[in-house]
Amino acid sequence: MTRSRVTSHDVARAAGVSRTTVSIVLNRSNSAVIGEDTRKRVEAVAADLGYRPNSAARMLKSGVTETVGLVVTESRSLSVDGYIPLLFNGVGSVLRRKGYHLLLETLSRTRGKNPYTDLVESRRIDGLLLLSPRKDDANLIELIESDFPIVLLGSIGHPREISVDTPSTEGLRDAVAHVVALGHRRIGSIPFSPPGFSAADMRLSELRSFLADDGIALDDTAIVSGDFSAESGFKATVALMAARPDITAIFAGNDTIALGVIGALASLGLSVPRNVSVVGFDDLPFAGYVAPPLTTVRVDGMHQGQCAAEALILRLKGKPVPEPRQKFSSVFIPRDSTASVR
Repeated sequence: MTRSRVTSHDVARAAGVSRTTVSIVLNRSNSAVIGEDTRKRVEAVAADLGYRPNSAARMLKSGVTETVGLVVTESRSLSVDGYIPLLFNGVGSVLRRKGYHLLLETLSRTRGKNPYTDLVESRRIDGLLLLSPRKDDANLIELIESDFPIVLLGSIGHPREISVDTPSTEGLRDAVAHVVALGHRRIGSIPFSPPGFSAADMRLSELRSFLADDGIALDDTAIVSGDFSAESGFKATVALMAARPDITAIFAGNDTIALGVIGALASLGLSVPRNVSVVGFDDLPFAGYVAPPLTTVRVDGMHQGQCAAEALILRLKGKPVPEPRQKFSSVFIPRDSTASVR
């Protein structure tokens, strides 16, 4: 026998309240003040009975989708960047608790078209989280200035942005000091993306600056860019060592690239860290378990995602964000992939 569908009337009767009260509570309406005890009782009864409001009807009535978009600006990174799942998990844990769904998209740029139009103007989402924003993105600047609820995972320095960022500065400065103290002077770099990607460009710029503070020049001949994947890190390292076989330490743009770096050095008959020291970035879960354990800079992707989602929820509820531009420290983690120059 087919079980009949649970209705709001069933919930109201079991909770001892009116159907109007059920509707107000489960549709998260502010049209009336409902006591916290009553609200919790209605929610508990609805959960016990397995009742779910008609989300399509609710959306048509309120104009609210209860969906947040997470847009990744570089689609290639989705399949290879181990930082994104940590970020996604942090965002999702908050949104689930607050009753929102999460829609994952990549940024599709077509000449003459605003890449945010489909998501924002079609009202598929109530708010937006954007990973790795670009400073030259005119459409993004327009979106920020329109007051649409958007939180950046990263920063473009716009005075009206809401952002959660983990600058590389502190951890990278300590990593450079560590490598220089080990006696390395001939140093190379494999950025995690080609030039033009804001986060990678900033990380490379800071690396150059910190090395310069110690009197070490990071020459263009000592830089070969990766393209997000470990495979690209492997190829870039082979090219780098062919051009500069004198290099004794390599700063990888992130831990994923560092895997490729270590693999490439092994293929060239070079030992890490005996012949070449390697430093990563992110401290992904595997970093301490590769051979050798990876020296890296730790950033907390889970926490960054949680904080960004919390800030967006405040924006969606029309509340002020206490700290519009949050910045969290990165931390240097020394392990066995770095050693003194031999």
